Amino acid sequence: MKDLELHIRQKKMSKEATQKVEREFKKLKLMSPMSAEATVVRNYIDWFLSLPWSTCTKDKLDLKEAERILDEDHYGLKEVKERILEFLAVQGLVKKLKGPILCFVGPPGVGKTSLAKSIARTMGRRFVRLSLGGVRDEAEIRVTGGPTLGPFLGRSFNL
Repeated sequence: MKDLELHIRQKKMSKEATQKVEREFKKLKLMSPMSAEATVVRNYIDWFLSLPWSTCTKDKLDLKEAERILDEDHYGLKEVKERILEFLAVQGLVKKLKGPILCFVGPPGVGKTSLAKSIARTMGRRFVRLSLGGVRDEAEIRVTGGPTLGPFLGRSFNL
């Protein structure tokens, strides 16, 4: 428990994240170590601490390079590539994380994944494919609630 407490104090997290994990740690200290709920809370804390809180990627938003990569990777698709370049241009001007997202919809084999890979390569980001087929509820995608969800933390975190 002392190692876990030390790990919590050393981890560089946001104020809200630190408060949340400290609250869960206080709960854990009051529980019997053999209880099932203690295991769930401990797993939640471990998962929480394993996230890369202070790691970020600096976006490269060079539109000329983006256009070159898109043209190199995809023949045709003029309107789609223009829309992607518009999106990147707006991201470069606004410089904030929250905002509109690009959603590619279509039958298999039309290039949705390869376009997304090209965008990631353009921006200097790592590409992660997340298939949302069969998702019926927003709660299946993101984390909601707390450690009471047990091992189900949402698809976006179970990659």
